[in-house]
Amino acid sequence: MKSLRERASALVLATVLGAGVMGAGTSVGAGGTLPRPSAQPSKTGLAAHLPGYNADRNAYFGDLHVHTYISNDAYIFNVRRTPDDAYRFAKGEAIGHASGFNIRLAGGPLDFVAVTDHAEYMSAIREAGKPESPLHALPFIQGLFSTDVDQITRAFTNFGNAKRARTLPKEFNDPQIISRAWREIQEAAARHNEPGRFTTLVGYEFTSNPGGRNLHRNVIFRSAKVPAAPYSASETWDPEDLWRTMDGWRAKGIEALAIPHNSNGSDGLMFDSVRMNGKAVDRTYADLRARNEPLAEITQIKGTSDTHPTLSPNDEWANFEIMENYIGVDKKVTKFQGGYVRQALMDGILMRERLGSNPFKLGLIGSSDTHNAAPGSVEESNYFSKTGLTDGLPELRGSIPPKGAKTWDGVPATPPGEPTNPAQQAWGASGLTGVWAEENSREAIYGALRRKETFATSGPRIRVRFFAGYDFPANLLTRPDTVRQAYAHGVPMGGDLLSSKGRVPSFVVWAVRDPNAGYLQRAQIVKGWVENGVAKERVFDVACADGGKVDPATNRCPANGAGVDLKTCKPDRFKGDVQLRSVWKDPAFNPKQRAFYYVRVLENPSCRWSTWDALRNGTPPNPRLPQTLMERAWSSPIWFEPQV
Repeated sequence: MKSLRERASALVLATVLGAGVMGAGTSVGAGGTLPRPSAQPSKTGLAAHLPGYNADRNAYFGDLHVHTYISNDAYIFNVRRTPDDAYRFAKGEAIGHASGFNIRLAGGPLDFVAVTDHAEYMSAIREAGKPESPLHALPFIQGLFSTDVDQITRAFTNFGNAKRARTLPKEFNDPQIISRAWREIQEAAARHNEPGRFTTLVGYEFTSNPGGRNLHRNVIFRSAKVPAAPYSASETWDPEDLWRTMDGWRAKGIEALAIPHNSNGSDGLMFDSVRMNGKAVDRTYADLRARNEPLAEITQIKGTSDTHPTLSPNDEWANFEIMENYIGVDKKVTKFQGGYVRQALMDGILMRERLGSNPFKLGLIGSSDTHNAAPGSVEESNYFSKTGLTDGLPELRGSIPPKGAKTWDGVPATPPGEPTNPAQQAWGASGLTGVWAEENSREAIYGALRRKETFATSGPRIRVRFFAGYDFPANLLTRPDTVRQAYAHGVPMGGDLLSSKGRVPSFVVWAVRDPNAGYLQRAQIVKGWVENGVAKERVFDVACADGGKVDPATNRCPANGAGVDLKTCKPDRFKGDVQLRSVWKDPAFNPKQRAFYYVRVLENPSCRWSTWDALRNGTPPNPRLPQTLMERAWSSPIWFEPQV
C-alpha cells in the first residue's frame, strides 16, 4: 500500500504537470520566444467553458482505433457488441465478451473514444446474418457464422482473400447497408458525447492492403459534420485518393484527419520514398500527405512501430513488442525501412531538404485496435486479446500449455498445424493516446490532434510533457508555474523550433507515472538529424531514477536494478521514481543541421500479459515468449529548423 505522503506527492505532481498556458502558435521564431498568450480563454464554440476547463491544458487519455460488430471481421469472430457497448465500456461499464465472460476496464474510464469500424463492405456480414436479408441466401456466406475457432479462422481467411481479390458478392457493397451502419455509428457517438466528461469522435477505418501489405488508416472527424458515406478502400488501394477526397470534404466544411497504423505490417510500403503509382515523391505529394496525415499510430495490439532492431542497432530498447508478420496473413515482412516511424521521421527531414516539404512530419499516438468493442483494453494483467472467440482464452493465444498440460516439457516448439509464431503471441497489450487540451470536448481534443500535442503510451497512463526553447528561466523546474513558463518561452511537442542566431536550445522533459502502474526508470530523448545528406539517429538518457546520473561518455543512466517476482508478478516497490524531469541541451547540437527530437519514457520491468495468464493458470510462463516488458510512453517530436 502506498504511503499517505507518496499518494499526496503523486496527486500534486499530476496536478502541476497538467499546468501550462496556451501557446499563441506552434513555432518559436528567430527571437526564441512566443508572444504572451491572451488573457482571454480560447473559444470552444460553447456558451461557457466546460467543467474542468484549464487554459493551461489537461492530459486526457483515449482510444482512436475501436471495432464493433459493424466490422465484418469482428462479426466473423463472433463479436456482437455495438458502438453503444464500446462507449459504455470506455466509461467504465462491463460488457460481455464473445467467449462468454464479462470484461471491464481495471484502470478507470477513458476520456475520449472514436469507434472506427472498417468502411469496406461496412456491416455486410452482420446483414447477411439476418434470415430476412437477401444476403443471407448467398452461397458465399456459408461458414461465416460458425462458433468453431478453426472454422472461424478459415472463414476470416476466405473473406480476406476475396476482399483483397475484389471478388466478394456485389450485394456486399450495397449503399443502403453501408448507410444504415454509418448512421448507427454517428447516432451512437451523438448519444454518448458528454462535453466536459466524455468525448466521442466520429470515425472509421480505411483498410487498404494491396498484396496483403498494410496501408490502413483511421479517419477521424472534428465534429458531427461528416460525409454521407465513408470513402473506403473498395474505391481504391491508393491513400492519395483518400487524401484528395479529404481535401474535397474540407472545401465543404467537413474537417478530418487520417492516422496510419501498423506500418510494421506494410513491408516497407507505408512510408516508402516511392508513391503507389511508381512516381517519385514530389512537393505536391508531400504537402497533400502532411495536410491530411499529421499523426501516426506508433503502438497497438498488433505490435509497436517505433523502430526495429535492424534499423536502430545502437538502441538497447528497440526490440519492444515487435511483430514481423503481415496483418492477417501468415507471411513474413522482409523490408523494415519504410515500415517504422522513427525511420520515417528521418526520411522526412531528408525530403524536407530536397523538396522543401516533409511528408512524414508525424505526431505520435497509440491505440488498441480492439475488435471486442472494448476501447482501452490494453492492461497487461487484464488482457483478453483482440479478436473475439478466436483468442479470448489463454490457451488460444499460446500463453498456457495446451490441452491441460501443467508444464511446457515435451510441448513441441511448433505444434503440428500451427504457424511458427502464432500471431497472438507477438501481440502486445498496447496502446493509448494522450493529448494536452484545454477541456474534454470534440473541438479541444481534435485541436490537440491537429497541432500534434499528443503522446502515445503502451498502456499505462503515463503523462509526458516536452518543450524546447532558448529563454527558459534558470529556475524553471523549481517554479510553481513551470509549464506556464515553458509555453511562454518555448514550443510544445508537435511544434517547430527555429534557429536563433546559433544558440543552443534547451529541452524540457517531464513525466509522471500512472499511479496504477509501474514506477519510472528513465527518460530519454531520441534525436534524428541530417549530416552531409545522410540521416542519423541517437538516443540520449536525460533523467534517471533513484538518484542516478547520466554518464556523459555513454549518455546512459546507471541500471537501477529493478526487477519483478515472476511467481507473483509483484514488481520491486522500492526502485524507480514517481516523476522524472530534466532540462537538457544536446551536446552535439549543430545549428546548421535539420533535426527532430522526441521523448521516450521507460517504466521498470513488469509482467507481460502472457506471464499473467500463466500465473493465473498455475503453470510456468511460455518459455518462447518474453516474460517481462518495460512499459513506455513516447511524445510527439519537436522539429528544429535551421536558418537558410
